[in-house]
Amino acid sequence: EGGYTIHYPSKEEISIYDAAMRYKEEGVPLVIFAGGEYGNGSSRDWAAKGTNLLGVKAVIAESYERIHRSNLVGMGVVPFTLEEGTSWESLGLKGDETVTIDGLSDIKPRQKMVAKVTFADGETKDVPILCRIDTADELGYVNNGGILQTVLRDLAA
Repeated sequence: EGGYTIHYPSKEEISIYDAAMRYKEEGVPLVIFAGGEYGNGSSRDWAAKGTNLLGVKAVIAESYERIHRSNLVGMGVVPFTLEEGTSWESLGLKGDETVTIDGLSDIKPRQKMVAKVTFADGETKDVPILCRIDTADELGYVNNGGILQTVLRDLAA
């Protein structure tokens, strides 16, 4: 069945899939924080598809496996990197935080941005991040919801 997670704010332990579907029903977009070489492995394209289908809108990682970063963009998921030397561990993240990334609708390739992390106790931390949409074409894919949607729009035009 897969892994389990905690659904916040209910604090109920449920499957990752069920939690993702509940967040989707609640209108809560998801963000993943990850370590280095995120997406490394043989199933990079399916990993990006699954990420999108779970409702993940952004991934904030230390670094990416090159092809997986491209696959995330192709699925409409925005990849960001943390500043060198910063990790989810060094930020003290536990998984019960809220993350806000303002300006996604006006994002530009390689734009420096800030992820505002709000901890369970109400403390906030501004985390510098770099958008890893690297080209104007990639920006078009993300703005259209992915490469497939972009191709379909181009064919319909």
